[in-house]
Amino acid sequence: MKSTEYSPFVMAISSRALFNLEEENRIFEQEGEKAYMQYQQEHEKEILPPGNAFPLVKSFMNLNRLLPGEKQIEIIIVSRNNADSGLRIFNSIEHYQLGITRAAFTSSQPVHEYLKAFGVVLFLSANEDDVRHALQHSIPAGLIYPSFLPSFSSPEEEDNPCIRIAFDGDAVIFSEEAELIYQRKGLDAFIEHENKKAGTPLPEGPFARLLRHLSFLQHELKDGHRYIRTALITARSSPSHERVIRTLRKWKIRIDEMFFLGNFPKQPILQAFRPHIFFDDQEIHCRPASSVVPTARVPNSNVEKAARERKNTQRKK
Repeated sequence: MKSTEYSPFVMAISSRALFNLEEENRIFEQEGEKAYMQYQQEHEKEILPPGNAFPLVKSFMNLNRLLPGEKQIEIIIVSRNNADSGLRIFNSIEHYQLGITRAAFTSSQPVHEYLKAFGVVLFLSANEDDVRHALQHSIPAGLIYPSFLPSFSSPEEEDNPCIRIAFDGDAVIFSEEAELIYQRKGLDAFIEHENKKAGTPLPEGPFARLLRHLSFLQHELKDGHRYIRTALITARSSPSHERVIRTLRKWKIRIDEMFFLGNFPKQPILQAFRPHIFFDDQEIHCRPASSVVPTARVPNSNVEKAARERKNTQRKK
């Protein structure tokens, strides 16, 4: 891997993903921007509590200490707020000693063009429109769920430098191709298709780029798989596992832990692996997952449409 292609690792995050701003967001939605701005100014010196992506951000910034050479991981705040309300954000960043120095405040304007300008390889936000626009421009992006409260604050976790990231497979790491066959034609057609294509690598999905960057960081670190651990947690099972394994082999990427679950629920596996974040494309998996671990959805319009059509067809039967 060429270091110029994969370094630096630039992650952009919205203020609502980094900090718990649910009360502030409620004020904005129910009382308007003026009331929101006044509230933020009046509470400027109050430190915000951590949000769902806070443990991931802190762990990434700590990882810089272990990487050779210049700073290889950069975290940037990208927010639709204006800079005046952002003063409280920076006060909280300084309080937690996160080491974040860059930010973009767009005053309600879309952010995806700035993500491209910064060279972002992962974007986390609580704004679904921003996430969808980022994905449309080939930027790995996830819609963070607000329902999980961070629990990575124990002394054991603070001393543990390992970052754990879990992914679904189809429509996340891999393309939507196989998922669409399942949604449109059912399980038997999906298995038949994957058996026929077992030797053909799956096309890349929206998070293949992120996986490559994580793999590069693992190679940069001495004993890198000790500090960054990845997991694939998929509803695929035998025999459809073969195409996945052969694809990753072709890409020359090693995922540390792989779980082919079939119809077994993902929650118990997620609780055991305890990722700093889990990425999945479907609400049916994200909602329960978000009750046990930080979770972000990777929205896919084609899969969502096919799933709705499948559900409507089943209702008519």
